[in-house]
Amino acid sequence: MAKIVIIGGVAGGMSAATRLRRLKEDADIIIFEKGPYVSFANCGLPYYVSGEISERDKLIVQTPEALYDRFRLDVRAEHEVTSINPDSKTVTVKHHGEFLTEAYDQIILSPGARAFIPPIAGLKEADNVYTLRNVPDLDKIMMRIDGMNPKEAVVIGAGFIGIEMAENLKHRGIDVTLIEKAPHVLPPLDEEMAAFVQNELKEQGVTVITSQSAVAFKDAGKRVVLEDGTEFTTDLTIMSVGVQPESTLAEQAGIELGLHGGILVDETYQTSVKDIYAVGDAIVVKNQITGEDALIALASPANRQGRQVADNIAGIKRSNKGSIGTAIVRAFGLTAASTGLSERQVKMAGLDVASVHTLSKDHAGYYPGATDITLKLVFDPSSGKIYGAQAVGVKGVDKRIDIIATAIKGELTVHDLPELEFTYAPPFGSAKDPVNMAGYAALNIIEGMSDQVQWHQLNEELAKGAVLLDVRSEAELKDGYFPDSINIPLNDLRDRLSELDINQPYIISCRSGQRSYIGERIMKQAGFKVKNLDGAYALYQTVKPEELVNV
Repeated sequence: MAKIVIIGGVAGGMSAATRLRRLKEDADIIIFEKGPYVSFANCGLPYYVSGEISERDKLIVQTPEALYDRFRLDVRAEHEVTSINPDSKTVTVKHHGEFLTEAYDQIILSPGARAFIPPIAGLKEADNVYTLRNVPDLDKIMMRIDGMNPKEAVVIGAGFIGIEMAENLKHRGIDVTLIEKAPHVLPPLDEEMAAFVQNELKEQGVTVITSQSAVAFKDAGKRVVLEDGTEFTTDLTIMSVGVQPESTLAEQAGIELGLHGGILVDETYQTSVKDIYAVGDAIVVKNQITGEDALIALASPANRQGRQVADNIAGIKRSNKGSIGTAIVRAFGLTAASTGLSERQVKMAGLDVASVHTLSKDHAGYYPGATDITLKLVFDPSSGKIYGAQAVGVKGVDKRIDIIATAIKGELTVHDLPELEFTYAPPFGSAKDPVNMAGYAALNIIEGMSDQVQWHQLNEELAKGAVLLDVRSEAELKDGYFPDSINIPLNDLRDRLSELDINQPYIISCRSGQRSYIGERIMKQAGFKVKNLDGAYALYQTVKPEELVNV
């Protein structure tokens, strides 16, 4: 009878354990979890802070007793594996101060990731600084909130978890300051897409500080000092500046490590040491788009990896194909999601890149309740390979990013996006879905139908002598307009081309980029040199409002 020891539970470890039982009824499966809970909903933790998830027990997905009853799994919570001895094929386990030794035939490492804590002066003396990775972390935070009734909180790090914590602390009536070292919140997104979220946070009363990091804590953590000397008072501070692989145990066992200390595994999830496998946030994966090493700490890949490693141990060959990193976050009334690579990451990889921004409704515009979705598609301008996508909106964002994530996994290109068929009825979508529209817009670039100017290129193009032509209606200009632009509504453009200089290069804009594309086609066929401002006024207004004229 094979004895399989799984070190660490939650997504990767428990997926492996339950799958193994379904495949190997006679196996002896032992799960060692150093914490008190082997299966909990760590993605739901921030929502308990606000009370949106009202019952703490809802966060506990499975108990050792329930797992034994259904799967006959030997789950041992509060058992910390302190060492692995590959020569004797044993592990040493600490439980309530006592040590025991357990033999194994195979090990699955699922230690996860730990919060990264930068060296900050005064941190050791601070008694109000917390991280949020598990239920005990949550309990400490809630004890502080319930016991001290904090009025002010600081969240350091504006990634996905940081934004969720800022939102949920604000919902509890706490004044929140969000601090991010990067130039904008949500660093995985490109600047202009993150701007939508940053604006929403500010509109909801969150103080957002970017391009700054915390360098010191004073008064036992009651004051936070930034790089520029600015100080904030705080009753509660949440550190959310990222995670790093929990690979100490693996390193001590002689297992080879890679990128940022992540555990190296082969396509079957086996480490450099025979009969020891690893899955989850601690392992180095291949970015499926670039083929480069990456660390992707997300629940969905960890669950998949757990199932696949179980298959491999049971003799069913499964290949670790890598991950693309698909994630979503809610920020009050707005949703932001991304998949694959951002435009910035593609450029850093040295690849040719193009991008388009489209503004569409989540369902038919004539049906009540339709809301905007801004979708960015990042792709290869020659082959049409899809590198990634980002979207923001009130609703329907998850559906569109999930579709594009599926397209990337299926190795579809932008040429295929217009061909995708979706369910359509007015309450649910449009006859031409936002994903279809993004595909059409990308094809216009690839096939030479449209020449784009990105929002960050506009000033450079104008400095070179281009003139901005706004084809919105006169009524729309009351919402604001570009300085030094000329206005000819699209419906009048054909009749007023004589007012324009055919030797003058133009950049054409409307609200979303759709009407300006029509204007671009009219002007090009009349012999004009013209480029379309991608994303148009709506996008520029979001990311560069200070450069516009407000009426």
